[in-house]
Amino acid sequence: MSTQQRVLVVADKTADSPDLIAALRRQAERSSTSFTLLVPAVPHGLAWAADMKAGWGDAVARAECAATRIRRAGLDLEETIVGDPDPFAAVGDVLHARRFDEVIVSVLPHGISKWLALGLPARLRRTHDLPVHQVTAHPQFSHPRLHHRRSRRSAVQVR
Repeated sequence: MSTQQRVLVVADKTADSPDLIAALRRQAERSSTSFTLLVPAVPHGLAWAADMKAGWGDAVARAECAATRIRRAGLDLEETIVGDPDPFAAVGDVLHARRFDEVIVSVLPHGISKWLALGLPARLRRTHDLPVHQVTAHPQFSHPRLHHRRSRRSAVQVR
């Protein structure tokens, strides 16, 4: 009798990405797996300067949208957590409170990903005694509020 694997999935902009969901499906096909989704409340743009909790609303919306997509894909999503704005700290908080068999970190492609630039997957591998897998995914803008904010921000940044 095989035991169910418990996997912590860490994602921000890619939380509801088809690329991430496909990777989770492959994981679930290999063994009986339940997932916990952690979305750090990372503030985007200059919002962090005024309020480190500025990313909370977007993270909650992204987590809710991702949870719906993951469950619709037939995957066992045990829990969804919105965590600390620092993704390394957010993962540490969850790993200290719960037991997992592995961690999947969903990142944007090289050159775009701030988490790769900060070395998040490598830092997690060095710090925690768990397998840490990296999935490169592209963001899925299915939540209208998030899409509108992203579009407006992109338009402002392009000069």
